[in-house]
Amino acid sequence: MQEQRSPKDYVVAVALSGVFGIIGIQHFYLGRYLEGLCDLGLSIAGYYFLMNGELALGILALSLDGIHTIIVTIMLLTGSFRDGDGYRVCYPGQRLNGERL
Repeated sequence: MQEQRSPKDYVVAVALSGVFGIIGIQHFYLGRYLEGLCDLGLSIAGYYFLMNGELALGILALSLDGIHTIIVTIMLLTGSFRDGDGYRVCYPGQRLNGERL
């Protein structure tokens, strides 16, 4: 079975992940809505805790969100991340299994 390329633009996905990754915008763009809501929720919770004096909980929530964002960005950069339909978000020139140039 041959893998398929995502119709989503690689550059847009990486840019969204790099700039707005902590709030999960790249997941909404890629059709991974549940993951986007989790990122957004962690960000809101983290800032809420920080604003209400719960430094440890705020730092924990934002740290988990930041680590997740770094992992997703690395996966996007290496062409190993999939969109919401299961298609691979490929970097320019990336060859999938069985593809010829």
